[in-house]
Amino acid sequence: MRTSAAVVLFAMITACAAPRAARVIEIAPPRFETDPGVQVTLAEAQLLFPGIARCTDIECLITSAYVDDARARALAIALYREAGDVAGVGPEEIMDGGYRGKIRLVPQLPLGRYRQHLQWVVSAKRSIDDFFTQLFAKQPAPSYRWRALQFRFVRSIKKRTPSAYAMGWMIEYNVEGSLMTSAAGVEDTLFHELFHNNDFAHGDWSAKTLQTDYDAIVKRCGTKIACLAPYAPNTTKVRGGTFYAFQQNNGNGVHEYAAELAVRYWKEQSAMLRGGKLARPAFKCGPAENTRAWTAFVDEFFAGRDLVPACPVVR
Repeated sequence: MRTSAAVVLFAMITACAAPRAARVIEIAPPRFETDPGVQVTLAEAQLLFPGIARCTDIECLITSAYVDDARARALAIALYREAGDVAGVGPEEIMDGGYRGKIRLVPQLPLGRYRQHLQWVVSAKRSIDDFFTQLFAKQPAPSYRWRALQFRFVRSIKKRTPSAYAMGWMIEYNVEGSLMTSAAGVEDTLFHELFHNNDFAHGDWSAKTLQTDYDAIVKRCGTKIACLAPYAPNTTKVRGGTFYAFQQNNGNGVHEYAAELAVRYWKEQSAMLRGGKLARPAFKCGPAENTRAWTAFVDEFFAGRDLVPACPVVR
């Protein structure tokens, strides 16, 4: 019995001591490489990684930029391979932030203490991809792009705004942004910014379509929160101001109103996909201005796809 026990013990020790082969997870290259219409080009990616030379492909740029943080590098590579998105840095600049004042932004790659932001972006993009996959399964495709984006990470100096802003197919992400403190905050903010990207790709649709009703609401309510509440797509407010959708001195406010409308669409459709009902009344069932904006928005960008039931008829 002792001999048998010794043999078993020896076998257990040997098994524990034996080196294990490293587990390698293969991820397919991004499908966007075969479609030049929906990919970040090498030239665009090079601008996101200033100072890195001698790379002839995007993965080389990412690997070189993130060489000092293996976990961040894995996230950046996953983001690129899964969605065609490239996460680099923005330039140093002094931004005219409108009501926010002048803001100094400096490049900040999401490494080390800022790595969490890259994790939130990867998680948010996976959620957004799942959202579109579920919502449009066996349905006409939306006229909307949410992949192959350029992310420019920056850090604001002595301010916590802006959290993000969009241009072209690029999103600038501020690691010190006041909204970028949780996974949910990043998801909502990225969906908001994604709308800006798509809005301008549709020829500044929001200004052409929603401006008249938007201006009438602002003329009627000014910045009074109680008056604006029925028309506000979301509850986000500017500290010391009003609903973000109606904050003035922020460019053409209708752009922010429409982007907040997109976030409301994301929230309402997500709720319907999860449980088949909303926790609060549907936006489209509010004032007539809401109904007009919602219908036009859903038809333009989302092929009319709306899981929320029709509003009850008021007699």
